[in-house]
Amino acid sequence: MATRNNGKLKEIKNYLKDYSIVLKCLTDYPQIPEIKEIGETFYDNAFLKAKTVSRWTNLPTLADDSGLEIDYLGGKPGVYSSRWGKTDQERIKKVIQALQNTKEEERKAHFVCVMSLVTLEGGTFTTEGICTGKITLLPKGQSGFGYDPIFIPDGYNLTFSQLGPDIKNNISHRAMALRKMVRIIIDYYQLK
Repeated sequence: MATRNNGKLKEIKNYLKDYSIVLKCLTDYPQIPEIKEIGETFYDNAFLKAKTVSRWTNLPTLADDSGLEIDYLGGKPGVYSSRWGKTDQERIKKVIQALQNTKEEERKAHFVCVMSLVTLEGGTFTTEGICTGKITLLPKGQSGFGYDPIFIPDGYNLTFSQLGPDIKNNISHRAMALRKMVRIIIDYYQLK
């Protein structure tokens, strides 16, 4: 898995616990340098990370790129979600400030996750997951990471942070993309 993000890794490992898939991450390969997310789309960044890490490790590699797109902000922060500030708190504060004078119905947003798998044979598989919802201006909850304390998914009255990992890992953008990718991996590698 082409990530050093512990929150993301924990989510994915939790989802894969019932499958015979061994997951290693970039912390297992400290010699691999930081991969700059220079793509203009989530797909570009996910593919770049998967391809780069696969070349370094000579292993099939799964990578994702994900982010929050807020309608009122024209899709921002989008592919820059993790770089919209130095810390989760800074990023959340920036979103809240940008939406400070908006009505609730103007704060529609969605999380996007694109996963890319690069195989040793040079094949590439890509999946996408989208979770729609809205932004709350009052951060709530302790679990999760990133924008979880301010994102309320459709059909719920609680933020991702308040819902906790069991529910979030079932309904999130990453869960949707990962569900599709697991089916591809099982079929491609003929796993049971």
